[in-house]
Amino acid sequence: MREFHGRMGWAFLRRFVVIAATILCVVALTICTPAPVCGAEDAIIHMLPAPGFAPDWVLKEQINLYSSDTLFDHIDGEAELYFPYGFDRLATATYANRKNPEVWAVVDVYRMGSSLDAFGIYSNYRKSGATAAQIGAEGFVSPSQLMFYQGRYFVRIQVTGPKSLGQDLLVACGRAVSRNLPAGEGRPREVEALAGVPGVVSRSERYLGKSLFGYDFFRRGVTADAMLKGERVQVFAVLENSTDAARKAFDEYCSHLSAEGRKPALTGTGDRMTLIAADPLYQGVFVEQSGPYVIGAIRMKEASAGKMLVEALHDRLVRR
Repeated sequence: MREFHGRMGWAFLRRFVVIAATILCVVALTICTPAPVCGAEDAIIHMLPAPGFAPDWVLKEQINLYSSDTLFDHIDGEAELYFPYGFDRLATATYANRKNPEVWAVVDVYRMGSSLDAFGIYSNYRKSGATAAQIGAEGFVSPSQLMFYQGRYFVRIQVTGPKSLGQDLLVACGRAVSRNLPAGEGRPREVEALAGVPGVVSRSERYLGKSLFGYDFFRRGVTADAMLKGERVQVFAVLENSTDAARKAFDEYCSHLSAEGRKPALTGTGDRMTLIAADPLYQGVFVEQSGPYVIGAIRMKEASAGKMLVEALHDRLVRR
C-alpha cells in the first residue's frame, strides 16, 4: 500500500512538472511574440480625419490600406514612381458632401522611407509657379488639389466631381490631416542647404531617389535651378553614405566623360577632387567630390563659372 501511494505521488509530481513547464512556455511565447503588423497599419488609418474634416463632409466609405504589393490597384501607372522613395504604406479615404453627394474629396496619406523621401515624391508633383499652402513642411494648392509633406508623410488631396472645390476647403482638409500626423522637423537638411545657395530659384529644389540626371552612378541626390550671370543653370549634390562611395561615383563620371571623348580636367588631391568638362548632354560642368558628396553645377556655357555655386553648396552641406 505504501508502495502504491509512492507511485501515485511520483506520478502526480511528474504531471505537475509537465503542466508547469507548459504554462511557462505559453507565457514566454506571449511575451516574446512580436506585435502584429496590423498595429502599424492602424496608426496610419487614424491619421485620416473621422467622421469628417469639416461641417457636412463625412467619410463616404471605409478607409482603405495599400502596401507596395497592392499600390498599383490605387494608382496604376504611377506606383513605380513611389518605390525609389521608400514607400511603405498608403491610407486613403473618400469624403462626400451631405448637401451635394456628387462632390467627393479623395485624401491619400503615404508613409515614405524618410522626410527626404517624402519631400522627393512631393517635389515630383510641385510646379515652381504653384500657389503655396502653409501646411506641414511645405505644400501647394490649386482649385482641384492640395499636396504637402510632413515628416515622412506625403499627403495628396484631390477633388472629383466639379472642376473646383475652393482652396479654403482644401486647405481646411489638409490642416485636419496635418494635425493627426507626427509634427516633423521642417525641411530636410539637404534641401535647406540647397535652398540657401545664392542664386537658387525658389521652389525649384528636388530630390531624386534614383539615377540623378539619368546616370546610374549618381544613385540619388538633390538638385535645383539657379541663376548664374543671367544664365539658368542647375546645381546638385549626389548623396552617398561614405567618402569612398562618393569617390567611386566621381571616378565613374570621369570615366563616362572620357569614354564620350570629353576628357575632364582634374585638380585636387586627397578627399577633395574637382573636374571641369563639357558633358555631351549637360554642356559645361563643374563637379567636385568632398566627403560623402559629389557637388556640381551643370548646363553652363562656361564651366568654370560654376565654381561659386559649388563652393556655396559645399560650405552649407559639408562644413556645417
